[in-house]
Amino acid sequence: MARDASSARPRRSRWAVWTPVLLVLVLLASAFASFQYDVPRRLGWGDRADDVALVAPPTGVDLPTMGAPAPVAAPLVATTPDPASIRAVLAPVLRDPDLGRHVVMAVADAGGNVLFRGGTSPASPSAVPASTTKLLTAAAALESLGPATRFRTSVVEGAAAGEIVLVGGGDPYLTDDPLTDEDTERPAPADLRTLARKTAAALAAKGTTRVRLGFDDSLFSGARVNPRWDPTDVGAGYAAPITALWSDQGHPEDGPVTVDDPSLHAAQLFASALRAAGVQVAGAPRRTTAGAQAAELAGLDSARVDQIVDEVLAASDNEGAEVLAFQVGLKEGTGASFSGGLQGMRAVLARLGVQLQAGDRVFDGSGLSPATRLTPDTLIHVLSLAVDPAHPGLRTVATALPVAGFTGSLAERFEDGPVAGRGRAAAKTGTLTGVHSLAGVATTPDGETLLFAVMADRVKPEKALDARQALDVIVSTLASCICS
Repeated sequence: MARDASSARPRRSRWAVWTPVLLVLVLLASAFASFQYDVPRRLGWGDRADDVALVAPPTGVDLPTMGAPAPVAAPLVATTPDPASIRAVLAPVLRDPDLGRHVVMAVADAGGNVLFRGGTSPASPSAVPASTTKLLTAAAALESLGPATRFRTSVVEGAAAGEIVLVGGGDPYLTDDPLTDEDTERPAPADLRTLARKTAAALAAKGTTRVRLGFDDSLFSGARVNPRWDPTDVGAGYAAPITALWSDQGHPEDGPVTVDDPSLHAAQLFASALRAAGVQVAGAPRRTTAGAQAAELAGLDSARVDQIVDEVLAASDNEGAEVLAFQVGLKEGTGASFSGGLQGMRAVLARLGVQLQAGDRVFDGSGLSPATRLTPDTLIHVLSLAVDPAHPGLRTVATALPVAGFTGSLAERFEDGPVAGRGRAAAKTGTLTGVHSLAGVATTPDGETLLFAVMADRVKPEKALDARQALDVIVSTLASCICS
């Protein structure tokens, strides 16, 4: 099945190249501001508020008498989007036959007030959202877990003498190797080799040079593969079995696309790293459960939740989204599993005021399930919360969206349609076989912020690229509309 192109590895930061440049510009601007406003004071210019009054007018010059200033013009009246104008520009492009027989779309203002609903099937307002489902998962994770939360991978003492246990904390980006100076991957992950070196140092301090290794991935429960997924997706590398302990999401650099047991694979890599750090590891790693009060020898924390959300949305990371859903289920007390994660997500979204509608059915956190259905209104409601200043903790949902024609999964798109649309829209992509969707935010030339969601889920496979271009034209048309 075709999937979002951005799910390919490796992932690279959108900001790595520009961040140093922007930092230099900010520092230069600050320095200039300091010079502009501080130097005159140091030179004695304007030390007193009445300095101007102390300067006498030149002799022989008649100065005009200053009259009362003219009244200030009334401020411009704020514009509002015109639903009729939005309908007029979108109706023709929504009829593109490349989109198939079922297209649904909605547009709202920044407050979430729906201005337009349209498409080819108004009687069937829900559709397969594909990866735009990740917007719900991201919002639920930020709200439930908090943007600053981190997940810890640890090594603890085992129940038997000479045993240590590698304990998975559900870090979606735990990796094998530490980053190099040239590596710009984001977020900076915890890595097993660094953890092994810290563990070796702790063991050396205790006089231990030989251990048996266990591994504990019991934080997550239930099935590792969602029964609603297409089985070929796991084998093709679009999703690995979801566990609380893995390395590089179960995707080794050499070998199969995904490993059958990501937890065992991570433990094997950790054992090799321990040996490289000078610790003898007897036998093969075995699955076990660490004691609740086991003493920690070493540990590493993940990136922050908001950084993880940023990566999940920018790169359309299926595994990362599922781990976030599991973590929500754990935090909400509904269970760290596929079903528990969904229950937790629904509870959190309900607290935010997002009630799933009659046509909404969600079966995972990533959008891989073709059985999932969402209405455009539901996606727009989540986006409206993300841009609402009253919910600063959800802001990453909006800021992580790929920018049309420039970043993430939209970097090589939006080459067709109105040129003014490029850079004016940011959206989460969604792609399955026969399914193409976009949901995000557009800023129009007249300064309006518009939220949108458009889904086409009956696209002929041979029309996939044409349908994707048709969606780009729709969103670009909206983003370039002067519809106030």
